Amino acid sequence: MAGEPQADCLFCKIVKGEVPATVVKETATTLAFRDINPQAPVHVLVIPKVHHPDAASLAAAEPAIAADVLREAGEVALQENGDSGFRIVFNTGAGAGQTVFHAHAHVLGGRGFNWPPG
Repeated sequence: MAGEPQADCLFCKIVKGEVPATVVKETATTLAFRDINPQAPVHVLVIPKVHHPDAASLAAAEPAIAADVLREAGEVALQENGDSGFRIVFNTGAGAGQTVFHAHAHVLGGRGFNWPPG
């Protein structure tokens, strides 16, 4: 069921404390932690504590929590990267590069980024 923890979901296990993560920030509805395969000097994932498979389904089912994720991504970016600019990426679906099917934002910073991203 949407919103409920999934036994086979890596990020649900991180939320429950079953899998370790380097936590940067936590709120009642979100958890932010360092990516284990960083693609930039700053690479933090911000996830909702509830399970939804991707950003689109999270936004449709629980827009307030989707807003929490986006707000926390901005706060984490400022905390980790100051005001030098950052990128927030939501990969949605395997074709877009999503590998963990629990909604999450990638907060990237600490280097320049080209456009289009690739």
